[in-house]
Amino acid sequence: MNKYLAVLGRVLLAQIFLVQVIMLINSFMSNPTGYEQYQMGLASHGLPGIFAPLIILIQMVGGLALLLGYKTRIAAIVMAVYALFIMLAGLTPAPLQYLAIVGGLLVLAANAETAFSLDSCRKKS
Repeated sequence: MNKYLAVLGRVLLAQIFLVQVIMLINSFMSNPTGYEQYQMGLASHGLPGIFAPLIILIQMVGGLALLLGYKTRIAAIVMAVYALFIMLAGLTPAPLQYLAIVGGLLVLAANAETAFSLDSCRKKS
């Protein structure tokens, strides 16, 4: 039972980032100036435009790594640092929720051995 709970936790943490990046890309596709508006929104928080593609890349790669369980410990630590940055930069309306996400990612990093992951498949071979 515990192995299924660990997988569920890993997948739910991954979906936070993947759903967010899918929504961002969807807003870019549905609005011709969506990407520029996103960059301006970041600029209003004092972040230069280069952060727009970096945020998308980190969310996509980190979210997929967590979802698939590939390099789980490293991915969880990177995503925890990213979530902490997002929280401290004021890019989220609910900073305490991101603090809880950081906590979940750190627990996942400490217990990175989860079932149904690419990491566990490599160890068996």
